Order: sequence, then C-alpha cells, then structure tokens
Amino acid sequence: MWNKFALALTALTIALVIILYDPSSTSNPAASPADRAREDLSRFAYPSLEGIKWGAHFIMPHESLERLFGDDWIYAARFNRIDRRHVYPGMTIKVPESMAAIKNYNPLPLQYKPAKKYPKYILVDVAEQWLAAYDYGILSFSIPAATGIEEHLTPVGMFKVDARHKNHTSSLYKTQKGDAQYPMDYAIRFYVDPDNVAYWIHARDLPGRPVSHGCIGVFDEFMQNRTYGWPEKPVLSDASKLYYWVDENRDEDESRIVFIEDGPMVEIRGELPSYR
Repeated sequence: MWNKFALALTALTIALVIILYDPSSTSNPAASPADRAREDLSRFAYPSLEGIKWGAHFIMPHESLERLFGDDWIYAARFNRIDRRHVYPGMTIKVPESMAAIKNYNPLPLQYKPAKKYPKYILVDVAEQWLAAYDYGILSFSIPAATGIEEHLTPVGMFKVDARHKNHTSSLYKTQKGDAQYPMDYAIRFYVDPDNVAYWIHARDLPGRPVSHGCIGVFDEFMQNRTYGWPEKPVLSDASKLYYWVDENRDEDESRIVFIEDGPMVEIRGELPSYR
C-alpha cells in the first residue's frame, strides 16, 4: 500500500517539476522555424519595422484578421503584406502594440528626389516588399507588393512601363487548383528580357512574403473572389488603383494589350528581406 502511495506521490512531483521548471511546455503555441509549411511572418525582417513595437501572434483555429482586429483588419493586412485568404490557423503574423501606429504605415519616402522630373514614377523596394507611386516626386499612394523568390528574382534597375492589359493571364502558370491559367488582372508591363520573358506588375495572391516568379504582385480581392470564391465580400483593390493611375485613358479596348508610348518610370531596388 505504502509503495503504491509513494509511486503516486513521485509521479505527481515529477509532473509539478515539469510544469514549474519547463515553462515552454505550457507557453502559447508558435510556428516551428523548421516547418516552412507553417508560415511565420514574424521572421521576415523589414527595415522600416525597427521603429515600430510589435509582437508575434500565432493564429488559432477560431481567429481571422476580422475577428482579431475588427474594422482595423485592413491595416494589419497591409502591415503583414498579406491578404485574408492566406491567414490560416497555425501561422504567425506580426501584431503592432498600437494599431494607431500603423494606420498610416508607409515604409517609403513621402518625397523622392529622383522622381521629381517625371509626371509619374513607380518605386519598388524589394527589401520592404512595398511599392510607391509618385507624381513629380510627391507620394500619391503606396501599397504592399510581393516580388520574386530567390530562384526567380525580380530584376532590379530602371525600367519603363510600355503596356497594360486589364484582363491579362499567365501563359506559364496555373491557379492553385490547376484548372485555369493564373489571372493577372490589371497588368502593367515594365520589362521584356533578352529571352522575351515579360515582367508585369499585376493582381495576385499576397501570402506575406516574396512569392512570384519575377513579376510584382499587389492586392486584388475581387480577382480572388472570382477565382476562388473568397473572400465573400472583397475590399482590397490596389491593382486597379495602380492600373488607372498609370494610364487614365479608359476608352481603349481593354480586352487586349494596350501599348503606352510614354509610361511611368519604374525603379526597382534592394535585396530580398532577411528571414531570421
């Protein structure tokens, strides 16, 4: 009898020791750095975040951007460079200590001297995964962007927009389901390389990190709704905003590629953000 009691007491003691001396076993869950299937956006280091206090938040099964942030979900989405379709249980996002601190978040300059002599000028910062549109060097607006991955880097340097196509589709890549060519709505072409590969800025999915095969993607939930049936109520539409800012002539036949004689300059700079 005494032996059974002693064994039970020993087991209870061991359990208490584990709880008291191994806090990690009872801490909040977090994505494993070794498991890239569980996206951990807190590990992407953007230079502009050094002055903003934020913490990592592990998405639980009942959580979404809307449930976490209410009407402020848009600011959290932009801060993380992610769309609602890519926020899922098991991933980790960045959450600012103060939502007010990110409502006007913009990592690129309000005035950009190299753009002053141009009516329209696009600056893409790869390290920030962000795009800014300037009118004679004054910022008109800025938006999150997703550039190419390590194996398919977005070209850096100076380019010029020479064409646009509202209903463009990829000739190389298909949707996630594999049943259709990947849509590239509101496409703006800025470069054709020596191998005749075209590079565009266009609507695409934004998972919160570099993701493309060289093109530059921006928000368009209306395209996602048409392609995937979600989100049910689209809101974000950066792709159309940029498209019509580039060329305000809407009288052209948008079912085909429209060539632009004197399109905006496009400067692409920087290297991929570090993953810590």
